[in-house]
Amino acid sequence: MNLKRINLTPYLLLLPSLIFLAFFFAWPMIQAFTLAFQSGDGQWTLAHVQRMVQDVAFDDALRTTLILIVAILPLQFILALIMALLVQARLRGAGLFLYVFAIPLGISDLAAGIIWFSIFTERGYLTSILHSLGLIDKPFIFLNYQTPGWLYLAVVLAEVWRATAIIMVILVAGLQSIPRDYLEAAEVFGAGLFDKVRRVILPLLRPSLQVALILRTILAFQVFAVVLALAGRGMSVLASEAYRWYNSYRNPNVAAAYAALIMFLSIITTVLYLRALYTREEAMKL
Repeated sequence: MNLKRINLTPYLLLLPSLIFLAFFFAWPMIQAFTLAFQSGDGQWTLAHVQRMVQDVAFDDALRTTLILIVAILPLQFILALIMALLVQARLRGAGLFLYVFAIPLGISDLAAGIIWFSIFTERGYLTSILHSLGLIDKPFIFLNYQTPGWLYLAVVLAEVWRATAIIMVILVAGLQSIPRDYLEAAEVFGAGLFDKVRRVILPLLRPSLQVALILRTILAFQVFAVVLALAGRGMSVLASEAYRWYNSYRNPNVAAAYAALIMFLSIITTVLYLRALYTREEAMKL
């Protein structure tokens, strides 16, 4: 029996990416798990995880992280879909819209936090505008641990402004893959914009929505620099606690336990998204 010749080209093309992932993701992940679940003498233990869970800031960090995710993701996806539809509508100046919407992609997390800190700080742009309009007679302290609502709002606005463009780019790519015949057929049957979005665009965008939702949720679990710039120690998230245990307490084991928890939550949400938003082709394979 003649064996078919194996085409090695796809594997050779994937090899650089696999090497990169192995050295910069897989190996550090294995080391993090080793730190989180091993004692100094090399014995496997849950002591570091127990110390993380018993930490006084753990409950607050976990709750804050989940609240931010619930608050940020819906806003980002609604705005990203509107932005993608504007770009895809091919209106005059649509290319300019794309460039303007994509500007935050070139700004780092910390820089975005500093920008919004300059807006919300006691003598920042927002206070100056409100004072010039006569709405306040003295500087108002927005970023104060005694007013956590303003801290949450500042972080949500900064994250929405900074990372919505990532989702928009993915959705624009998905919209470009939708045949215009489908949209034209919907118009023939009298479908308005809302009906086209709900019955045609969103079902066909499911693969892109799946990718964008997974990517954005994973990054949301890792939110750190924006929170640090805007709230400092006034707001605690999982990533900031990992940094605190590593940098301030000099305890890489508990810091690795926090990192392992972030990865575990990311994996769980990824599996849930894959199950909830699977495509028709994926459903046929189940």
